[in-house]
Amino acid sequence: MSQTGDAGAVVLVVEDDPTINQALTDRLVAEGFTVHRAWDGLAAVAAVEEHRPDAVLLDLMLPGIDGLEVCRRIQSDRPVPVLMLTARDEETDIIVGLGVGADDYLTKPFRMREVVARLRALLRRVERARGLAAARPAAVTVGGLVIDAATHRVTVEGRPATLTPTEFELLAQLATEPGTVFTRTQLMEAVWGWSDASGTRTLDSHIKGLRAKIGAERVRTVHGVGYALETRTETAAGTGAQGSGA
Repeated sequence: MSQTGDAGAVVLVVEDDPTINQALTDRLVAEGFTVHRAWDGLAAVAAVEEHRPDAVLLDLMLPGIDGLEVCRRIQSDRPVPVLMLTARDEETDIIVGLGVGADDYLTKPFRMREVVARLRALLRRVERARGLAAARPAAVTVGGLVIDAATHRVTVEGRPATLTPTEFELLAQLATEPGTVFTRTQLMEAVWGWSDASGTRTLDSHIKGLRAKIGAERVRTVHGVGYALETRTETAAGTGAQGSGA
């Protein structure tokens, strides 16, 4: 089922609560988005395949298969920005959601204007990422890491690492200046397009997911400041010193 507003990005709303689903749809149509809807997990996967949306608003708790499994399935086909909607604020749930391909999350209850703002930020990030990928070298090597901007592939000591789109953009940004500390604000602006501290928890969650995939020691925390991507020499010298926590 779809409802169309002014010409704009195509968004899939996946929410089993009819009232919330309708409220999200009405607001997004009013903002000029083209909206398709689904009310359960299997219908969501089918809708993504059929409509090829530019972004997905995805409830975590769904009938059939839950939002985490929906996210896994749709990201394995074609990476798409996902804003996860959840009634749970547990850090583990959020990290798992980000780890399977969600780009951001909002905890219920949420304000409609915040949903719209986050959604637009995601879409801007996609466009910015495309431009940055075109400007970056085809591949960057940092120690044992090889980061290929053209294919969005990463290898760690010759072994492939499966990163979400956001994890890849975060790593690629850190790799522009290995060893240099990027502040949280700089990273949020570069990767998410946010110029304030509202996304600190999202950033830290993605850093944890990235460390789990490329090695905790490769991303150094400078407490109270931000993060840096270590070179091989620094990694060998400082393994375990500062890489374990966000």
